[in-house]
Amino acid sequence: MNVKNIPSKIITFLKEVRLEMKKVNWPTRQQTLRYTLIVIGVCVAVAIYLGALDFIFTTILNKFVL
Repeated sequence: MNVKNIPSKIITFLKEVRLEMKKVNWPTRQQTLRYTLIVIGVCVAVAIYLGALDFIFTTILNKFVL
């Protein structure tokens, strides 16, 4: 590995990154907000579901097993 080539490789890499980033189809602010709210909603729903299952199984175990 030649140490002299490292700066030129870094510069080439950064130029290619810049070109690829221009090709990205970025979501609008409204789309980002909508997707964020969907993710938060799904996380809350899953948390409630798992919390309910945990409560039910804990209650059953405390009444019948322990």
